[in-house]
Amino acid sequence: MPVVVISPTELEERRKSGEPVDLIDVRTPAEFREVHVEFARNVPLDRLNPAELLAQRGESGDRPLYVICRSGSRGAKACEQLLAAGFPLLMNVDGGTLACAQAGLPVVRGKKTMSLERQVRITAGFLILVGAVLSHFYPWVWLVPAGMGAGLMFAGITDSCAMGMVLAKMPWNQASDPPNACSR
Repeated sequence: MPVVVISPTELEERRKSGEPVDLIDVRTPAEFREVHVEFARNVPLDRLNPAELLAQRGESGDRPLYVICRSGSRGAKACEQLLAAGFPLLMNVDGGTLACAQAGLPVVRGKKTMSLERQVRITAGFLILVGAVLSHFYPWVWLVPAGMGAGLMFAGITDSCAMGMVLAKMPWNQASDPPNACSR
């Protein structure tokens, strides 16, 4: 069965109707700590283990698993992994947490953090600038901005970002005090 994309409004209607909604948020712990849908639990994409998640759900494997991220891209990647692992019913929340907050779903707001996407742009820009400046003194350093440009093109074409995955593992993107209320 393919992944079903649902709107934040549909998600809230299902929850209000009493349907059990198992919602996983695949963003980094720091992003989750900043803002998340009240009834979501954090399962970061870089630590997603579909087999373990399927085993945890046990008998409830026939119920849909709802997936959310910031705006939809990481959620789609998580759904691909979960689908390949045999999850029968997957629902990706269209527009992610941003759309849920805009639609008025209950969200928990915590410590502000810089988005992973913004961190990637800052890091890439910094490395390109440093490489360009240093290449005037060390001719071989032109490889740094050239490599960054190639990496950015690859990320755009494949919709996967190695730099984002590395930055997601950095200490400032890990929550030191994960919210217990949302873990199941």
